[in-house]
Amino acid sequence: MLRKKEILTAVAALGCAIGIGFIMQNSESAQAFYGPTEIERPEDMPELKGASAANALLNVQEITLTSAEFETGIELPQPDAEVMTVSTPPSALTEPQMYGAAEATPSPACNITASARPVAAAMVDLNMQAACLPNERVTVHHNGMIFTVTTSDAGEISLRVPALAQEAVFILAFTNGEGAVAQTTVEELADFDRSVLQWKGNTGFQIHAREFGADYGSDGHLWDGAPGEIADAVTGSGGVLTRHGDMQAADPLLAEVYSFPKAHNARSGSIALSVETEVTEANCGLEIEAQSLEIQPDGSIKTQNLILPVPDCDAEGSFLVLNNLLQDLKVAGR
Repeated sequence: MLRKKEILTAVAALGCAIGIGFIMQNSESAQAFYGPTEIERPEDMPELKGASAANALLNVQEITLTSAEFETGIELPQPDAEVMTVSTPPSALTEPQMYGAAEATPSPACNITASARPVAAAMVDLNMQAACLPNERVTVHHNGMIFTVTTSDAGEISLRVPALAQEAVFILAFTNGEGAVAQTTVEELADFDRSVLQWKGNTGFQIHAREFGADYGSDGHLWDGAPGEIADAVTGSGGVLTRHGDMQAADPLLAEVYSFPKAHNARSGSIALSVETEVTEANCGLEIEAQSLEIQPDGSIKTQNLILPVPDCDAEGSFLVLNNLLQDLKVAGR
């Protein structure tokens, strides 16, 4: 085992009646997993390393977590409308202001087209061609999920995206409001459990999935550093974690999706899902935001919005663990 969790904060009770586990850790075993850290500690600050829950409770009352019905505010195309021009839809995560940047402006003859095709593991191959808009920011919207990508030198994008609806509609929007819509039917979606975490900027958020009692760093622990393979999700031998969005873009919108093949899995048990972020120079002392999306048994989407105050920069190198933002999965073997 690469680390033992030494709890440095307890579970906080939230006013919205939804519990969320909040842990801050900097143990020797955590350092072994995430890498060594050095923290200069003021005299009046309790030492994080080796601390216990009794002497290292943090005030986490400022965490805001809400639950709401899924509403996109997007007028979806009719089933026979495979490709169309659209205006930019509203999103749950606000687009950044692109000060000093020229707005993408297609020429009058610009032809923007998009296509979507279902592939294995309830994924969709999504393609767009916009030859007159090379190297431009594009925001992808799909059933509440949102992330930003950049077109190639030829004005193209080619993505593989997890579907969140059987009748999957994808809206691809440029900063000037132009774009395209593509849709397809993903019949395999009912065979998968799927959870999404999305955020804006360099906040350090990560999904961690520990399948069937897996410990941190062992087989069955999936995270950004060990995301698994889509082939495992196809055969039913394990889940897969995929990350979406262009980290090199200015103030990017990013998403992570955990998928597990519940219909083809032979094991029974639970999958522990947590959201973690490291306290870094980029996020220390700030309030960071994220949103979770989870497909419910009836196909609806449960959404929760999170506002998390990150400790001051004296705590750089520590890790915040949110145990209940994503619901653990209960799996029955087939």
